[in-house]
Amino acid sequence: MDAITDVITNQGITGNVASRLLNSGFNVNALRTNTLLRKDEWKAMDDTVVQISRDRLVGANDLVSRGLVFNITNGLGTTVLEYEDLSDMSAAEMDMTAVKRSASDAVKYAMNYLPLPIIHKDFSFNIRRLEASRKLGMALDMTQTAIATTKCAEFLETLLFVGTGGITYGGGTIYGYMNHPNRCTASLTANWDDSAATGAVVIQDVLTMKQAAIDAKHYGPWILYIPTNFDAPLDDEYSTANWSGGKTIRARIKEIEGVEDVKVSDKLTNDNVILAEMRQESVRMVIGLQPTVVEWNTEGGMVSHFKVMEIMVPQIRADQDGNCGIVHAS
Repeated sequence: MDAITDVITNQGITGNVASRLLNSGFNVNALRTNTLLRKDEWKAMDDTVVQISRDRLVGANDLVSRGLVFNITNGLGTTVLEYEDLSDMSAAEMDMTAVKRSASDAVKYAMNYLPLPIIHKDFSFNIRRLEASRKLGMALDMTQTAIATTKCAEFLETLLFVGTGGITYGGGTIYGYMNHPNRCTASLTANWDDSAATGAVVIQDVLTMKQAAIDAKHYGPWILYIPTNFDAPLDDEYSTANWSGGKTIRARIKEIEGVEDVKVSDKLTNDNVILAEMRQESVRMVIGLQPTVVEWNTEGGMVSHFKVMEIMVPQIRADQDGNCGIVHAS
């Protein structure tokens, strides 16, 4: 049985790591001071985390780069996000005097909850390895940092696209694009890597998805996400007719009004396509802690332990009528 060395409970705290976190008000930087690493070594480690996260997070970075985020202060001390959704009002009325009273409405609010778990991956090395690299004038090997960060990034990207079957905590559940209960759904005429999927067939499927979003009162802009098995087929010519000018199917999709881009996600399972509206009312990334590395020591300081950790949770949103700006076709 593994020993529990750091615990925070209502009865008190046990362990150096737990004590430092609690005493600092859950400031994660408390685990980055008085460590074995030097300033330049920390910088190299942080640079690796940032670069790997940027490279691996296709869908998540689309949200962050567009400002579709909700930041939480003291993310380590917050386990659940409370948020409200609201109902619609009836239509406006028109007459010549405005004396007649229109239907009097009041927007109804409902409280909802989103769990805020921590995505993390650990690695370690002993003090002799660190001192050996310094003695030889070699930079600290960032391989383990890169692998641990990649694992965290892949987990978050999977959470956004596929979901996890529903992580439930504190009265709320985390869903992804493919399993949110209120997502719009559509059927592909043919899988886009089949010979039957001509350029015209693919375009009609995308138009069907767009119309499903519009019917749900979501009007774009959108990004179309495709799985890896649909990537190469979209580089085929849209049509062999002379007037097509050698245009690819991918280029033709981008000409559809409101579709800003077509991107490949290797976390989308084969034969599934997502049309995601890039607006706060459809999806946002809740951020309690950006990807970061913390350190603690054991074995009398002979072993340094590191943890890449982040509190980043996708939030797929719908109104009280179940209208959602995410369309899932398969």
